[in-house]
Amino acid sequence: MNMIQLLGLLAGGCTTIAFLPQVIKTWKSRSAKDLSLSMFSIFCIGVMLWLIYGIIVQDIPVIAANMLTLMLASTLLYFKLRFKE
Repeated sequence: MNMIQLLGLLAGGCTTIAFLPQVIKTWKSRSAKDLSLSMFSIFCIGVMLWLIYGIIVQDIPVIAANMLTLMLASTLLYFKLRFKE
């Protein structure tokens, strides 16, 4: 693994992990009223497109980061739809 890939994995890891506190908070509180449905919908579509791009160009950092980010963001989107107030 070269330094550029390592940098990409580190950057992707940081931006992906940033979603974890929100996922945990939303899950524990069972409230997603302050989350924007349109924002997370558009965000999930964008991340899915980045994942497809990463697969096409075979870029491991892009694939890994966007696969994990899509899982976390989709979880928040699910909570938004499930925990309706």
